[in-house]
Amino acid sequence: MSAERIAAIAYEGAEAADDPLWPASGATNQAEYGRWCRHACGMACLQMILDHRDGHAPPLLELVRDCRAYGGYREEADATIKGLYYAPFAEFVRAEHDMTARVLPHLAVADLPALLADGHLVMASVHKEIRRPTLPAPGRGGHLVLLTGHDHGTLHIGNPSGHTTTARRAVMPIKMFESFFGGRGIAVTLR
Repeated sequence: MSAERIAAIAYEGAEAADDPLWPASGATNQAEYGRWCRHACGMACLQMILDHRDGHAPPLLELVRDCRAYGGYREEADATIKGLYYAPFAEFVRAEHDMTARVLPHLAVADLPALLADGHLVMASVHKEIRRPTLPAPGRGGHLVLLTGHDHGTLHIGNPSGHTTTARRAVMPIKMFESFFGGRGIAVTLR
């Protein structure tokens, strides 16, 4: 919830649960916030979409709980959180938010400009270190960012875990993006 704390959490070992703005997340308590906030990038992307469409969005943990009811997140017996599962998420946004979400399990980076040009917003699976794109990508996928546009070989990216203003609202060359991209995502169409 406190964007200025992301660098300390990501790189200095600060506890996510210590965020003083945790009550704004819709969590029932600080422990719930600390447990779920690292797993809610998809819901943060959904918040961006809803805020764009409606001018407001439900709290983060409210969206997590609602999406869980559709199977979008699962808790294992050892309390490990699994998800975001794309197909249940697509059903959730259709039923609860009157949007179409198309799961794209095999998505080429070359397809992204056309999807964006056709009016879709794309939740793309990338490595979380996309927030520092000048460093070599340590992997692909595992974190969701929202692609909102493109021009002249670049993508416009909303990154819920960006540790700087520039990392949160990035404009990145497609080739640079590709090194972090997991080859899958969700195309969301606003109605």
